[in-house]
Amino acid sequence: MNIKRVVPNITTARLDESRKFYVEFLGFVVAMDMEWILTVVSPDNPTAQISLVRGEPGLPNNNLTLSIEVNDVEATHAKAVMTGLPIVYPLTIESWGVRRFHVKDPNGVLINIMSHAKP
Repeated sequence: MNIKRVVPNITTARLDESRKFYVEFLGFVVAMDMEWILTVVSPDNPTAQISLVRGEPGLPNNNLTLSIEVNDVEATHAKAVMTGLPIVYPLTIESWGVRRFHVKDPNGVLINIMSHAKP
């Protein structure tokens, strides 16, 4: 498996304040803003990223702690199925151009495994 990047996801009910903190205080730049998710990146190291997800922390499905971009999401999904890992969101092509699924690690951490969909 080729891991391209790992992005921490912060669930927040204060998206505008969080944007201001990461952009104005820490110097990140906005790479993606879909109103429900905002990704900021380091201007010096574009693989250093943080995503802010609109929602209430602690609610079900609002706790995607990590996004892990892999080279081949289908192969990673097949491996998860084969090993019996708990998949809590099926392999899906999303309208914003990613193919992803969600799995829980042994600690119950919800992880978004994804690849950019091929055009």
